[in-house]
Amino acid sequence: MLFNQTRALAYMRRHNLDALVATSPVNVTYFSGYSCWVDSQFKEYMMRPGAASDPLPGAYAIFPSEGEPALLVNAVFAVNTESLWVKDIHVFGGRFLDNSLQSTKASGDFCHIFDVLRGSACALSPTEALIQLVKERGLGQARIGLEMEGMARSTREAVMQGLPSAEIRDCSNLIRLIRMVKGPEELARLRRAAEINEEAAMEALDTARAGVPVSSLVQRFREWTASMGADFDHFAVGLHGMGIASETSYLLKGEDICYADFGCTYGGYFADSGTTLALRPLSAELLARHAALRGCIDVAIESMRPGTRASVVSAAMSRALYERGITASFPHGHGLGLEARDYPIVVDDNGLKIADGIVSLPSDLALEANMVINLECAIFMAGLASLHIEKSFLITMDGCEPLVSQDRGKPVMPLQTG
Repeated sequence: MLFNQTRALAYMRRHNLDALVATSPVNVTYFSGYSCWVDSQFKEYMMRPGAASDPLPGAYAIFPSEGEPALLVNAVFAVNTESLWVKDIHVFGGRFLDNSLQSTKASGDFCHIFDVLRGSACALSPTEALIQLVKERGLGQARIGLEMEGMARSTREAVMQGLPSAEIRDCSNLIRLIRMVKGPEELARLRRAAEINEEAAMEALDTARAGVPVSSLVQRFREWTASMGADFDHFAVGLHGMGIASETSYLLKGEDICYADFGCTYGGYFADSGTTLALRPLSAELLARHAALRGCIDVAIESMRPGTRASVVSAAMSRALYERGITASFPHGHGLGLEARDYPIVVDDNGLKIADGIVSLPSDLALEANMVINLECAIFMAGLASLHIEKSFLITMDGCEPLVSQDRGKPVMPLQTG
């Protein structure tokens, strides 16, 4: 199970919530384990030509403070729910089954889905089905956290009108706060993602030679991640110290020293890391700057423990570079999870609030045990080189530890040939 029920219930008790409703594809996955590729892709005009580009609801997940959680999905994708931990499955959408011939009742795990698909609720729209389900659960007059971020305005208004006696508040940021701390299954996926990411990246970077196109490194990384059951996210390099390129046919040169950043997903969870690719030995000045990046990460590691504010870690990173005369850099960090960046974001305190209709707290969050944090720092020197170090860490009860082994003691220097 991905969903941190204990943490969710603690927040719900604190804010007197009777239920949480996830509406975005990523949070429906978090709440239930359900995932469907079209849910993040389809927009209204794709089904109704001439309509708006609002996202089409793909699924809803309901987590009540008491009782069983529920999942509401498009009927045609209901078979994807067969192995989920959430067992109370409901559907919406048009009737797509041809019942003109006598059906043989499904057996085993699909019996319930067979019964659900034959029910009258299939004809409901997503919003109608959600409203009906909330009422069936006795939540028509409840205090409900609804993830409103990304919902079409018309959908939000329809839910409000359909549940006039309920107190409905936006909980988009509350869900982000729940997701910050990872459970065992999440940590297992994050570790595996990081292992695959590291192995695939080192395989790809080892093929770098003068005259080799960056695109071939990207393809190698794609193939290697796929062979280990992960999905490609990104592979980017810094060219001539002038910034980051993710789509380029650039042919590597023997003098190149490049920022390299790479990522993949495994079971929906992100890996993100980076290093320096060097096709020639670094000068003394560049070695000193690379050592400064290592020192920047080291001081951050020393400061990362439960209770420490994100800004404290960020300040330690900046100070470590400033003390070495490096000011043109943005050392920072971020959480990892079902999105490439989960909270907390390890930057200076910006004075903003993380707020929605339920929570309101400073954006400078304190670290907690079982957060997974990436630390990264880079230097770009136009026309000369770009240097990079990025590593992943697990916050423990009394400090932090590497999520997986990531050797960043020196740049990656493939053997030079030809």
